[in-house]
Amino acid sequence: MVHHGAGLRQITRDGEFVKKFIEDYQSVSLSLRERAMLDYAAKLTREPWNMVEDDVKALKKEGFTDVGILHVNQVAGYYAYVNRLADGLGVELESFWDNEEPVL
Repeated sequence: MVHHGAGLRQITRDGEFVKKFIEDYQSVSLSLRERAMLDYAAKLTREPWNMVEDDVKALKKEGFTDVGILHVNQVAGYYAYVNRLADGLGVELESFWDNEEPVL
């Protein structure tokens, strides 16, 4: 989350939003489309064995195409993979809030 948080902070220019988003994305104001995407990605990451057709239907309801859903799935899967590699090898990242140059 460290490097991703830095990118989100550059886009939003809102450090408080990013802090809240990192702590719990459900605590910040998001569109229904954004929330559906994040709910799908969170479930796929935390409990992939519980994914069902209704998870895909929820994305379609918010306007995602099959290709868009595939992209969300691939990005979530890729980051899960990369994070597990880093965690499994003991890779340590610097603290986002302590070492990041302010963007604002």
